[in-house]
Amino acid sequence: DYRMNITLDDEKQRIYGEETITYFNNSPDDLDYLWIQLDQNMRAKDSDTYKVQESSIGSKTYSASLKNIEPWFDGGFKLEYVKDANGKSLKHTVNKTMMRVDLPNTLRSKSTTIVKIKWWYNINDREKIGGRSGYEYFKEDDNYLYTIAQFFPRMCVYSDVEGWQNKQFLGRGEFALPFGNYDVSITAPADHIIGATGELQNASSVLSGKQRSRWEKAKKNFDTPVIIATQNEAEAAERGKSQGTKTWRFKATNVRDFGFASSRKFIWDAMAVKMGNRTVMAMSYYPKEGNPLWEQYSTKVVAQTLRTYSKHTFDYPYPVAISVNAASIGMEYPMICFNYGRPEKDGTYSERIKYGMIGVIIHEVGHNYFPMIVNSDERQWTWMDEGLNTFCQFLTEQEFDRNYPSRRGPARNIVDYMKGDKSRITPIMTNSESIFQFGNNAYGKPATALNILRETILGRELFDFAFKTYAQRWMFKHPTPADFFRTMEDASGVDLDWFWRGWFYTTDHVDMAIKDMKWYQIDTQDPDLEMPFEREQKENEVPQIYRERNLEDVKETYLEKDPSLADFYNNWDRFKPNKLDREESQKYIETLSDEEIAMLKSGKNYYELTFEKIGGIPMPLIVEFTLGNGEKVKEYIPAEIWKMGKNEVKKVFAFKEEVVDVVLDPWLETADTDISNNYWPPRMKPSKFKMYKSYGWDRPKKENEMQRYKRGAE
Repeated sequence: DYRMNITLDDEKQRIYGEETITYFNNSPDDLDYLWIQLDQNMRAKDSDTYKVQESSIGSKTYSASLKNIEPWFDGGFKLEYVKDANGKSLKHTVNKTMMRVDLPNTLRSKSTTIVKIKWWYNINDREKIGGRSGYEYFKEDDNYLYTIAQFFPRMCVYSDVEGWQNKQFLGRGEFALPFGNYDVSITAPADHIIGATGELQNASSVLSGKQRSRWEKAKKNFDTPVIIATQNEAEAAERGKSQGTKTWRFKATNVRDFGFASSRKFIWDAMAVKMGNRTVMAMSYYPKEGNPLWEQYSTKVVAQTLRTYSKHTFDYPYPVAISVNAASIGMEYPMICFNYGRPEKDGTYSERIKYGMIGVIIHEVGHNYFPMIVNSDERQWTWMDEGLNTFCQFLTEQEFDRNYPSRRGPARNIVDYMKGDKSRITPIMTNSESIFQFGNNAYGKPATALNILRETILGRELFDFAFKTYAQRWMFKHPTPADFFRTMEDASGVDLDWFWRGWFYTTDHVDMAIKDMKWYQIDTQDPDLEMPFEREQKENEVPQIYRERNLEDVKETYLEKDPSLADFYNNWDRFKPNKLDREESQKYIETLSDEEIAMLKSGKNYYELTFEKIGGIPMPLIVEFTLGNGEKVKEYIPAEIWKMGKNEVKKVFAFKEEVVDVVLDPWLETADTDISNNYWPPRMKPSKFKMYKSYGWDRPKKENEMQRYKRGAE
């Protein structure tokens, strides 16, 4: 548990903090030391983050790149003390982004200890330095917007799987954190509005009467957000800049982290969301620069995210869910997240910005489920939170808008990545710091894999039950990849070892093909049927080149000159049945059972298809046949057809009608990287390319669709 007093210095852009950590040793082991994370030290001048980044200089080098060759920002925690409950200094060792605190006495299993820490640090400019948290400066009105996280020394996880998770924080691999209760007081300029993890404890001290009245109204409004802090109030604060301070107090129960946002520029709106027998408050904080987009969409997107995720996992257990508008990237913390997306100054915006903003809000709010509650180890396995969350994001996007242009989730969208240069691809099961193509690997591919499991391999009923079982089984616990794999198989009753191996442990791709197709019909041994068929086959044989040329070159054969050479065989019609042929056919029929006679007379067409597995990942064979009468028939062959490790298998299909067309994976469900070999007969599809004018460095700025429409309508 944490009890903290935090001060936000708006003049120097600094955080000052004091905390009391109460650590409960719930493990069966006795502990002689504790590990605490010092995330801000990744920005210290001696940080390994700078040292392990590649750098180079070319004939043209940007000043920003040159500036970053040497650390220039004075980042990192400045620790003032580390003490025990009685105020006595504790021996501690700072190792980059980790601190070991040596306990004076062994902490026995099921016992408790207290550590007190005081610190401060310089807040980073997110636009210049980057980072998951920091400040944004608005030059126009000389104001700041703070999105603050990883701002306090945080306990590491001690688990029964690997002991302490104390892998250094280099910037990419996110966090492994234990659950606890938080009581946090934040002192900031008196005209700032603050949103944070947890519930506000002292609204009467920090909100005006009107704001409290609006807040009470929002608690009863389930359809439309109520604006609690208005744009007029924010603009007055921007101009006035109070010199006083206020202290906001928040409490949060059973969370793994804490974040907050603070600014005098904030507009704040909220609405209620029914969650089982509880009411959750969906809220947004944004500057006027975020409108009209944020007022129209943000809080409603938060609400829809809670509804969809809860349907597929568990009812959202926390009291609030907050979306904060920041200039760049998206980042998540319990109950609060920071999201990009702003219109142009004229209020217009591109379709890409609109859906990008909605998508990032869904994604970051969704992280409340993975990993804030289903608490996987992000430092080691990025995909366990990003991949599972991106999958749920896809489900939510499609429930938000039927035509939502989802980037990640559909099988066809991962094809280009999976068929790419294997030297620049790593397996999903790779440590977060060592992943090539981070977005595709940790977000796109696992989300696609889960979508394929749901739609193609397990089906929605089995998958949804298993996925919900995993989410509920591992709420407020620390699952590993094996726990996810095991639960999905346990709850679905399907052996998926082959799937996890191919999709998560290798860089193989999917490429299946129809290599060959043969058409068969049963020989009825009825001469009146079979002999005309044989005649037709003979007549339709492909001409042989020598015969065709001899028609021209050999004017007359010897037999044509001398008809006396002709005998029985020269005049015999071998395709004309006679009495003996019919008698032999009848004798054959008399030997058959009724079932065999029915099969003989069925007139079915049999098609032997040869399928080839060119790529390394086995997948189900989904085959669509188009029959002569226009009917389409879809056949599903489970991936176990490849169980003997063959790269080529044959399968026979029977139809009353003749088949005119065959397509493998007709709905592009399997992420097949080459569909040109998925057709019988083979197809060739036309495509087009665009010819562009070369603009060089003076390429004109592209207007968004709204601006173009307005200009065209004038």
